[in-house]
Amino acid sequence: MNHRHPYGNVFYRRMAHDHPLIVHGEGVYLYDQEGKRYLDGCGGALVANIGHGVQSVVHAIAEQAARAAYLHASLFTSEVLERYCAELARICPLSDARFYPLTSGAEAIEAAIKLARQAQVERGQSKRYLTIARWGSYHGATLGALAVTGKGRMRELFRPMIVDMPHIPPPYCYRCPFGLAPMACSLQCATVLEEEIIKQGPENVAAFLAEPVGGATLGGIVPPPGYWPIIRDICDRYGVLLIADEVMTGMGRTGAWFGIQHWDVQPDILAIGKGAAGGYFPLGILAVRGELIDSIARGKGEFNHGGTFSHHAVGAAAGLATLNYLRENQLVEGVSHKGRILEKLIKEKLANLDVVGDVRGMGLMWGVELVQDRVTKTPFDAELRLSQQIADEAFQKGLLVYPGSGSVDGLRGDHFMLGPPFTITDDQMEEMIEIIRQALKLRARRHPGETRIV
Repeated sequence: MNHRHPYGNVFYRRMAHDHPLIVHGEGVYLYDQEGKRYLDGCGGALVANIGHGVQSVVHAIAEQAARAAYLHASLFTSEVLERYCAELARICPLSDARFYPLTSGAEAIEAAIKLARQAQVERGQSKRYLTIARWGSYHGATLGALAVTGKGRMRELFRPMIVDMPHIPPPYCYRCPFGLAPMACSLQCATVLEEEIIKQGPENVAAFLAEPVGGATLGGIVPPPGYWPIIRDICDRYGVLLIADEVMTGMGRTGAWFGIQHWDVQPDILAIGKGAAGGYFPLGILAVRGELIDSIARGKGEFNHGGTFSHHAVGAAAGLATLNYLRENQLVEGVSHKGRILEKLIKEKLANLDVVGDVRGMGLMWGVELVQDRVTKTPFDAELRLSQQIADEAFQKGLLVYPGSGSVDGLRGDHFMLGPPFTITDDQMEEMIEIIRQALKLRARRHPGETRIV
């Protein structure tokens, strides 16, 4: 049996990467068939918020699967689905929220931009079809999600297949797109949305879509305090629906149930994923203000969208059990406290390294940007793939981190993200940071002319 491909016929995304066979997971650790332990410092792509091996979630999935696994959403509902959506409404920042469960964050994004279009048509705004997004964003790998995604490396191959959407610069203070000083800039990164709406014609713009805190492409960028209120005001003035991509930030990752809540702003539509079921079931959710759904009910009478596995009863059971676990153990309330400890560790142990240009994030969602020169902020050559090399070094040392690239111009710009399960302890966070520091030092020794670590 080939160790690299233990089952022989599996098609892997990273084809040259060795894939150890994991046999067990518990808390923040995964264990492979050789007995090696991995500290899950990123939950895959910031998915495993409640940790591994939570038996209450496993039992809820098994119980619902035994009762009734698949019920087509056009014909039936289930008690667990109704309960789950009622509980989601208690934590969701949307007014009279309604939920359309799907199976991934990308599906939720596709559904969100289609819902925005249909809602505008029901309002009598039939010309509105554009969704403005931001450069440096990531919203999913399907063609519809790629149209609004702002990551050049992922878009380039499929550009001829994409019906493109407009983009504006992100609130990336470390590398301000406008060359301005943070906190003394009149928030041009927000007011530029109005310019883009006018450029496209307000009658053509259905929605604006963005991550409350920048995710995979820009690695944890946190917008200035006034950013989201300005965005909300612009959308209101031009009749544009506001979509918050909470696929990564939602379900407690930033220290609030949803990232947008830190700015006391209510969007019209939310996309939820990743932590919704903690990785125990593929679950993505479209959340919508009730008024928009009521207008569709009075008009066409149905949402012009579907999915074979939408509204899945087992998915609802997994989501409800995850939500209950988060609440019963007060994990979301603990994220802010643990986040401050993690921030302190990163800044004390990593921020002084010559290769570290910026540390940013909130809650248990942190990004570390890597640079050749801290003064000039010069990025490394994209061909070096430094962030992936650092992640691979950490992997060999038993730590999982989430590498990212393209933050500078779509190709150059390296960072890695840390987003461990909310159950991580202080000692485990110290272990995580020490392994990262060792990985950075080891990579520097192998490439002394390319990186300098002190």
